[in-house]
Amino acid sequence: MQGHRNTYCFHVPGTLSANIVITWTACADGRIKHVSAGGSNANDGLLILGISTDTNSILESYSIGDSGTPVEKTQANFATGNPSGKFSKGEILVATLDYDGASGTATDDFTLVITTLEG
Repeated sequence: MQGHRNTYCFHVPGTLSANIVITWTACADGRIKHVSAGGSNANDGLLILGISTDTNSILESYSIGDSGTPVEKTQANFATGNPSGKFSKGEILVATLDYDGASGTATDDFTLVITTLEG
């Protein structure tokens, strides 16, 4: 049986003035297959992705895309502690955006798309 693909889309409009933490509970066992993130401006935003007990366990800090061109990450880019991007039903998934990196340019119009595969 082939697992179901789910896509989770998040958009935060405007110029950010604080970090963004997005959380949701996994409805089934699964794996992260693809992450796409970016802002509408040239920005210094950094993103991590994991579960609530280890918030960078799937993706360690990386620069999001600029000027409407998202940066994509796949399993080849995942953290060494969880290279398959696995999570379990009931775990809380956490995406954390440092909106301006190390006090750089704030992110405008942040968009995050995460594709998962159930099973």
